[in-house]
Amino acid sequence: METKQLATLVVVEHDNQSLSVDTLKAFNATSKITDDGATLPVSALLIGHQCSAVLDALKRVQGVSQIIVIDAAEYQHPLAENLSALIAEVGKAYSHILAPASTFGKNLLPRVAALLDVGQLSDVVAIESLDTVIRPIYAGNALARVRSNDAIKIMTARSSAFDLVAMSDSPVVENVITLETTIVAEHSEFISQQKVKSSRPELPAASVVVSGGRGLGSKENFALVEQLADKLGGAIGASRAAVDAGFVSNDLQVGQTGKIVAPQLYIAIGISGAIQHLAGMKDSKVIVAINSDPDAPIFQVADYGLVGDLFEIMPELLEKV
Repeated sequence: METKQLATLVVVEHDNQSLSVDTLKAFNATSKITDDGATLPVSALLIGHQCSAVLDALKRVQGVSQIIVIDAAEYQHPLAENLSALIAEVGKAYSHILAPASTFGKNLLPRVAALLDVGQLSDVVAIESLDTVIRPIYAGNALARVRSNDAIKIMTARSSAFDLVAMSDSPVVENVITLETTIVAEHSEFISQQKVKSSRPELPAASVVVSGGRGLGSKENFALVEQLADKLGGAIGASRAAVDAGFVSNDLQVGQTGKIVAPQLYIAIGISGAIQHLAGMKDSKVIVAINSDPDAPIFQVADYGLVGDLFEIMPELLEKV
């Protein structure tokens, strides 16, 4: 497969109103894709419907040389089945295609890779050269250096490994191309979306995350986590065990099979620290753990640990905060 240009295409995640934080971090990752020290030209692919607000934000992203806009009613609700075919069509002209390693990116890019008959570099945490990246394996216990010989490098960037891209106060991207290409999904259709609405910050964007585990014992006791998060202006997270027990919905799960976060402060309450959970939060700047078991694995990664009964500690902590 021949590529037409040495350049990067970033698939933009959005809700037709605003850019996702994960996408802003993916843009930062593109600055590491260099050829003889020079960053490759970066194009942003915006697919949606009535998404002018997102376009306005994209124009302020530093480092973007071109924005490709496809605005059509068919893309009001993103479906991987037709989006992937469209991305593959546009992306075949690029040497690198990149998206955040969010649910959005994980749903789309493997399909794009299959359509282009290339492999995928998943959950990339560092980019060393045009063809070599670093990605975690074994639930983050080891890092693998992976080289791709494919003509098109398709990768998802782990958001916790990259900072937010710099944005200007005024538009800096002048090259905007509008395409009329639309591909209708023949075998799937959008029915409905169930999304938890909360005044709390989203997990990937929060600077403070308070997570609860099985140690809380019940859905009612999980209110202790919510109260602390509200006092600290933070987001709520949970371990797989807490989600499986029905304490909270699965969109709050932090870990290998949930969301990967790296806030300034991560507080783990009643979480033992299974390796799958640690994989989702161990890059946090400061980790605080509260657990009754002094041998709990969570204490091995915690900066501050408090051993004791959380039902005695939490009311006192809430009072003092």
